[in-house]
Amino acid sequence: MTRRRDRAQQPVGTRRAAREFAFRVLFEAERGGGANLGMPLSAVFTRAEGAMREGDDTFTPLNEEALAFARQLVEGLDAHRAEIDDHLRRTIRGWDFEQMAQTDLNVLRLATFELLHTGEPHPPVIESAVRIARKFGGEDSGRFVNGVLGGLSRSLPERPGA
Repeated sequence: MTRRRDRAQQPVGTRRAAREFAFRVLFEAERGGGANLGMPLSAVFTRAEGAMREGDDTFTPLNEEALAFARQLVEGLDAHRAEIDDHLRRTIRGWDFEQMAQTDLNVLRLATFELLHTGEPHPPVIESAVRIARKFGGEDSGRFVNGVLGGLSRSLPERPGA
C-alpha cells in the first residue's frame, strides 16, 4: 500500500494533466473564491503552483516539463484572449458567452489557444478538452465542447507537422 501512495505522490508529466492544471487556474481566477477574483492570471498560476508544491491534494503534482506547458497555456491564453474569443464567437452559433457555463467557456478558450498557437495536433487537443469538460462540466459539456472544437478545427487551415 505504501508503494501505491508513493506512486501517487510522484509528479506527472502528461499534457492532459498540464491542461487540467491550466484549466483549474482559469477557474480559480474567474470563480474560485473572492481572493483570486481580479488577480492577473500569472499571479493565480503562481499561487496554484505553490499550493501544488506544498502538497495540496486538490492539484495533481506536475513535473517541471508539464508545469512549463501549463504555464505556456495560461500565458498564451492571457496574451491572445481577444483573438481566441473572436474565433469562438464566430464558431459558436446561437450562444453568447454570458449564456455559456464558465467551465465550458474556459475549456474552449484553452483548447482554442492550442489549436491556433501551438504545433499540437488537433485530435489530442480536442480529446483532452472533452475529457476536462466531462470531468468538471455539466451533463452535455463534453458533447458541446467536442462540437465547437471540431467545427473550429475544420475551419482552420492545415499546418505543416500538425
